[in-house]
Amino acid sequence: MTALRVLRLVARRPTGAFGLVWLGLLTVGAVVSLFWTPFDPQRTDPGSAWLLPFTDGHVLGTDRIGHDQFSQLLVGARETLVVAVCSALVAAVVGLALGLVAALGPRWVGFSAVALIDILVAFPTLLLAMVLAAVYGSSLGTVVVAIGIGFGVAVARVARAEITAVRGTDYVLAARVGGAGTGRIIRRHLLPNIAPTLIVQLSLVMALAVLVEAALTYLGYGSAPSSPSWGGMLHEQQAHIAARPLLVIWPGLAVALTVLAFNLLGDALREATDPRLVRTR
Repeated sequence: MTALRVLRLVARRPTGAFGLVWLGLLTVGAVVSLFWTPFDPQRTDPGSAWLLPFTDGHVLGTDRIGHDQFSQLLVGARETLVVAVCSALVAAVVGLALGLVAALGPRWVGFSAVALIDILVAFPTLLLAMVLAAVYGSSLGTVVVAIGIGFGVAVARVARAEITAVRGTDYVLAARVGGAGTGRIIRRHLLPNIAPTLIVQLSLVMALAVLVEAALTYLGYGSAPSSPSWGGMLHEQQAHIAARPLLVIWPGLAVALTVLAFNLLGDALREATDPRLVRTR
């Protein structure tokens, strides 16, 4: 199935269309913010503090020191998307590597890999990120590695179960009898058949990465405070939530919609790429 056909199948579903539209708009806004924003997101203007939305050109208003909220949301989207995508890539590498070793390796290797997965799954991702940030310093790279490893072990558990189920099928056994090597079997039979499930898992990783990144930045373990981010906006405005609730609603709504979009897009991709579901339509 071609990528264009998958995209069409996803777009036909209301949930997939919502995910594509929101994430597309978010990506466009993040790219545009590299070259242009309505106002300088770092500029402070005490004379323009606490402006309501649509006042003096500020679409979403300003905070207590005059930061334009819409400009900060656009710039913060860059960090959110980078963390989501890079964390999913790290989780995919970690999860597939551990899953393949656990399912296809020698018995003692598989047993050791399963034990390692069970131990790491019990360790909270947020706590792992905080520990790494305390040791190596707060940075975007630390957040990505922590989220990727933390959720990668969960992906590994799912990948191992899927690989174990597929490797016992008749066509895999026939391929082995026909002389196909392990590498060819993985590329031609295992990965294509577990891809729909992995797509859903990685979409969940991206959704959770958005939440964890916002939480870490809110707690002071994320990127540098000078870099606008959605979690940083929540941290700055939480002290004024009673007087200016809109300033907390904007970044909170951006996080919620992005998490929802990733989840809905993942479900639509699973339905579009799973041969068993496609044949029934």
